[in-house]
Amino acid sequence: MTSMKKKYPTLINAPINEAVLDIRTQLPKDITLKDLVPFYEGVKTRFPNKRERVSFQGGFQLVDGKPVTMSPSGGPDGYLFESLSEKKIVQVRLDGFTFNKLKPYENWKNFHTEARELWDLYRTIANPEKIIRLALRYINRIEIPLPIKDFKDYILTVPEIAPALPQGLSHYFMRLLIPNEKIKATATVTETMEMMNSGQTLALIFDIDVWKEADYLPDLTNHWRDFQKLRNFKNQIFFESITDKTKELLDGIRRT
Repeated sequence: MTSMKKKYPTLINAPINEAVLDIRTQLPKDITLKDLVPFYEGVKTRFPNKRERVSFQGGFQLVDGKPVTMSPSGGPDGYLFESLSEKKIVQVRLDGFTFNKLKPYENWKNFHTEARELWDLYRTIANPEKIIRLALRYINRIEIPLPIKDFKDYILTVPEIAPALPQGLSHYFMRLLIPNEKIKATATVTETMEMMNSGQTLALIFDIDVWKEADYLPDLTNHWRDFQKLRNFKNQIFFESITDKTKELLDGIRRT
């Protein structure tokens, strides 16, 4: 018997604060920041705000058993182009490409289609030798009315407090790594909460980052098929973690 992929609903008011599609690449060694500048000509009508992207790395190492701070290294590694009216950002870097869509998020079809169009422009300009990592990240913010008797009324993956301890919880931060061997991917799931100014609502931050490392040839489409698998994995984590009560908070559901 052939198993069918579970179809999850589309929330009318999805709690997505930000959606991120990231492609990590390996570029030819002779590609420089200057080679990425022409990307702006192809997007400046939609993404008029241009900024240089700067990254730094630091850390420490043990010398004779004692920690020694390492000098920070880094500098400019790409550009960010912003469309403030539509709340979109596209990044082109010496190590890859990222497309960010801030709230409101419409749907996967629009997000994926625009990301793919922008990626094609980056690929033409940067001429990557291969793709080494794919990632989809969805940062959800779910506003829950207070008081709460049990977090599991709204979300099923929560920290457990030992029964002999006081059961009140004023704050928590939890991070889980969930592998999916079937698609050779991993999800980094982060949960925390914020108290709203009114004191009558709690904001649950449900951050799902699904990623996969592999070698892809950039002129083929295998990575776009894998993005669909990453999205399915993300949907599984989200919908199997929330309750019907949470769906009601999000104003119902409709099928796509």
